[in-house]
Amino acid sequence: MKTKITFLLMTAFLLAGNLAQSQVVIQNDSTFKTADQMLLANELFESGEPFAEALGYNLDDLDPMVLNSPDSISYTTGIENYEYSRYLLGTVISRSGIGLHMMWSPMVTQMAAMEPEGFDGTFTGGMVNGFNEDDELMKMIGHFSMLANQMAPANPFPQFAEFETGNMHLPQTVAPDFQMDFSSLRWDRDKMDKTLNLAAMGQTMLKQYWWAKDMLGAFHDAEDNGIEADGTNSPDSVGSPNFDPENGIYYGGNNLDGFIGQVLTAESVNKTLFTINSLAYDGTSLGMVDPMTYDPANGIQYFPHRIAVTETMVNEMLPPQMDELTVTDASSHLWDQLSFLWATLSFKNMMDPEINDPEHYAYHEVFDGDPFPAPMSVTGMPGPFDLMMGTSKVIFMNTLAMHFNATEGTFVDVSNLDGSGQPVPENTISAENAGYSLVVLAKFIEEFAATPLEPMAANALNAQTDFIIANLKKSQGGFYNSYTLGNGGSSDPQSLSAQAAIIRGLYASYVSTGNTAILQGANDAYNYLINTFYVPSKMAFRTEVFSITATYDPYTLAVLSGALREASLVGNQSDAATIYTRVFKNIYNGMILSEAEQSGETGNDSDGDGIPYIAGGTLPFVFAARGILDINVLGINPVISENSEIRIYPNPATKYATIEFNLIESAVVGIKLFDLSGRLIHTEPASNLASGPHSIKVALNSFTPGTYILRLDANNDVQSINKLIVSK
Repeated sequence: MKTKITFLLMTAFLLAGNLAQSQVVIQNDSTFKTADQMLLANELFESGEPFAEALGYNLDDLDPMVLNSPDSISYTTGIENYEYSRYLLGTVISRSGIGLHMMWSPMVTQMAAMEPEGFDGTFTGGMVNGFNEDDELMKMIGHFSMLANQMAPANPFPQFAEFETGNMHLPQTVAPDFQMDFSSLRWDRDKMDKTLNLAAMGQTMLKQYWWAKDMLGAFHDAEDNGIEADGTNSPDSVGSPNFDPENGIYYGGNNLDGFIGQVLTAESVNKTLFTINSLAYDGTSLGMVDPMTYDPANGIQYFPHRIAVTETMVNEMLPPQMDELTVTDASSHLWDQLSFLWATLSFKNMMDPEINDPEHYAYHEVFDGDPFPAPMSVTGMPGPFDLMMGTSKVIFMNTLAMHFNATEGTFVDVSNLDGSGQPVPENTISAENAGYSLVVLAKFIEEFAATPLEPMAANALNAQTDFIIANLKKSQGGFYNSYTLGNGGSSDPQSLSAQAAIIRGLYASYVSTGNTAILQGANDAYNYLINTFYVPSKMAFRTEVFSITATYDPYTLAVLSGALREASLVGNQSDAATIYTRVFKNIYNGMILSEAEQSGETGNDSDGDGIPYIAGGTLPFVFAARGILDINVLGINPVISENSEIRIYPNPATKYATIEFNLIESAVVGIKLFDLSGRLIHTEPASNLASGPHSIKVALNSFTPGTYILRLDANNDVQSINKLIVSK
């Protein structure tokens, strides 16, 4: 029976010559996946001000109120990427309430227990409620305010451990004063999945690092003027780690930066303490792991995929308190481990007492005892630096023990424990995890240089790189979406995220190893990505090879941002920044739900970019969970009559198939056939045909049974893409 293929027909709209860009249609603006949104925040941060500066732009030339000046690349990277990244983190860690409140964090509860009798109410306006923790938190926040010369905003919800998902539709309208009073930005807690997930916590913490690093790398004076740290100046008293209120030097590049940077760091330290003290799992129960003595060979203690939280309302004036933790998915997921390891490695670098540069001169003052404890090398007691280093060691060793198949030379996505507590890894590695494993391993090698762990990480990075090239890479171009040991690459159509993640990882591997063959492989992968997935006329990427509908989500946008940025900076691909800017304007901007002053918005849609101002609405400044775009590129130069159906018969076919069409003008016509993975398997010689009806017969004798993609081109313009089924 003849099968009519309709998924790539020309429309009268395109035939009329209207080439206006298609708009992203948001399909889900409710489901917030913390790990995915925070990965996007991290990739956007790196594709923001650091990218703009690396491209040679002067950030002082940028004005958020002057759209696309001095040009669109500088504005997209230096303003929009950076600010959208800030929006995402601010929403998660201080406004939404999607996690466990800092009042109940490890450091606050420990210090609260040490306070003398009568402490209750001393920092909360005399409100005696039977708890020291709220006063202890206010005491800490007040201290941060003094050190930065900045008052805290009203009604924040600072948290130390993030939940996996929530509903981002606000139960109230955002008030005009949302910048300093966060109460109208709170999400509905009853619609949150109160489950802890290491990827959600790790990606959030990584963004907390990027922001804290940016904010605490300098000092400022009482007039809020920046002061560069030079190794001799300090906010502290001479010969003391304690703050000197008389010397006119404060923490952070300005008042607000200094305050927020300290809060972000405190949240991250507590997150890490909570993880190693409460979330380590031995296959039976949750507990603590000691980084100083831990060796997985003596018994695995790892961090499971999902841990449900039960909460108790202890007082209507206080945030809910964690009551019970229950493991609901005991498997170990590679992405969880990589995410948290990436964050702890980054904070380890920031806190490292041995690194001396202008940024670290300022960091040394932050981690010298006030506001945060000094390292063990100074005090004899573990400090935040030792915590981050030790936690990095634990997660790295667990990841090797549970996820790395040394025989095959690859990590695998998921692992479990058997009844005797031994790791039982599964057999599949996704392209995304393979690529990002290289990114994190390269960071680990840098941070653990000259230690016994460095060669272990280097061996794993080299093996994973070799595995990607030998097994995930397709001989016809691009990469499989995943690879299963013993079975081979997946047969699914290639995805955008798979290609982009491999590109991201190969560039990181090249930077770590200096192997130019890896650089060539990364550049080849980039060229395949652009040639196969990028649609210039739509200023968009396909999200699946041959798909005419692109489906975007925060994860895909994150990985694409990282791949294009690294292609520009490491691969020296001259078109990457331009392509990224065009796609950002068309796709990323279409996915953000709201924005505020920092990116040029002052009310309604004052900057005319189609993104609403947050005040007066009920959606936060985060990205939609899913958006779709019609990627149909047919008819840019149409030569097939809109009144003539392109017919393929028979379909299914055995020995041959005939393609019938009607030209409205003379054209050079060619036919190409691809398999479902995108491999070109047959090209029918092009013919110069006059206007009118035509038919072309394609012999199928050499084709194996299956489904193929038949593409008809005219004058180098795609006219039709149809499915052809070949049967015996």
